[in-house]
Amino acid sequence: MAKILFVNPNKWGRGITHIWIASHAGILKRNGHEVSLFDASFYLNWSEDEIRFNTENKQYRPSTYHKSITYNKEDIFKDLQKKINTFNPDFIFFSAISSHIHGEGEYVNIQNGYNLLSKLDLKGSKLITGGLQATASPKIIMGEMEGIDILIRGESEFVLLELLNKFDMQEDMLKVRGIAYMKNEELILNDKQQIINNLDLLAPYDYSMFEDQCFLRPYNGKVIRAVDFEISRGCIYSCAYCVETVIQDYYGFKEINKSGAIKNFKSYLRNKSAHVIFEEIKFLSENYLIKLFRFQDTNFLTIDRSTLVALADLINNSNLDITLYIETRPEGINSSSIELLKKLKVDGVGMGVELSSQDFRESELNRFADHKKIIDAFKLLKENNIRSTAYNVIGFPNQDEDSILSTIEFNKILNPDNITVAYYSPYYGTQQQKKSFDIGLFNDYEQDVDGQLRSVNRKNNSLSKEKLDYYKKNFYELVEKR
Repeated sequence: MAKILFVNPNKWGRGITHIWIASHAGILKRNGHEVSLFDASFYLNWSEDEIRFNTENKQYRPSTYHKSITYNKEDIFKDLQKKINTFNPDFIFFSAISSHIHGEGEYVNIQNGYNLLSKLDLKGSKLITGGLQATASPKIIMGEMEGIDILIRGESEFVLLELLNKFDMQEDMLKVRGIAYMKNEELILNDKQQIINNLDLLAPYDYSMFEDQCFLRPYNGKVIRAVDFEISRGCIYSCAYCVETVIQDYYGFKEINKSGAIKNFKSYLRNKSAHVIFEEIKFLSENYLIKLFRFQDTNFLTIDRSTLVALADLINNSNLDITLYIETRPEGINSSSIELLKKLKVDGVGMGVELSSQDFRESELNRFADHKKIIDAFKLLKENNIRSTAYNVIGFPNQDEDSILSTIEFNKILNPDNITVAYYSPYYGTQQQKKSFDIGLFNDYEQDVDGQLRSVNRKNNSLSKEKLDYYKKNFYELVEKR
């Protein structure tokens, strides 16, 4: 059996229970492999304080979070080298795909992880990694990060398991489907692996990998015990700016209908069974005292309805002291889904507004969300005492300052309980990224992409970096004042 070290390159300075770590660790351990984790989250000489940054701009409510955790003052590079020396892994792994793809750094994990590891003596360990950038642009990644031995494209749990099972047979390892590697200065792309149709095969996920303070999270002004969680993968929609489309393209779901949904989406959107989901929730609640389950599913209300109804019954009939936070789209909010959310103990719902112009959303973003339905959805949630969060984006290609001001006004109409605003990120391989490069707004490949902490915009004269920083910092207050 093999020894594998996971490196969590999280730079946000707070605990994130990255789903890819829990999913991969669970299946590898069950198959006899030895797994260990080095978590970069709380190192002072590595992290950026995302909580403080977004509390100051009122995206988060003030909390005692920083009094609840302890930051590590040691040098992260020295500590990681010690970990490699003592654990002596056969493989090191630091990025992968799960449903946890729309924020919290998953897109840029591959770059951050490589920046940590490329400075160290790996003692012969092979670097294997995956994730969104590996899926979208293996040639660029191999060119930028020459020390990587193998890339995994697409979903990687079973691919990584097969690689570890064959680690004594180097030639057989390189025949595994779904990987890319360099041979004689040529990029080799193996045939694609199959999409994981039965997500129950991945359960249960292993959250024992995380230190206890990773479970602490600020939420509406309080600090509670929480986990990031997934019950499904895939999204039926194909928004032009979204990294979900990278995965859709990889698995061949490229045909789109007039409403912006992929054809044959039933083959792409998959979920665990209700019983498996509930048993995971129950275990985490009872053994880790988890109160909040932060569902990272891309669009919760498009998950198979019979599964959600069965899960709601299991949760509603239990004595579990839990709440859920989910993400969905406004068109899914109606009187029927509201009752379902109540039975599921959903406390908060995050929905993408992006910007105020319906014409812009449809023509530029391939996002068909009716203006009135957005307003009605936020109103219906408020009437039923379910907290709402409006997700906004600034800095889209062809967006101007008037659009941002209009979006601020639109948020005043929506009156959500929470407001977030992200910088537009040119995720490699998306239609918006290709367009933004073609019109000269961004480089072909951008480093340090992080929609919460920074804009990588340097070339947009109508929306300069300074202007975007101003609206990121003051968006909430401007909503309150207008």
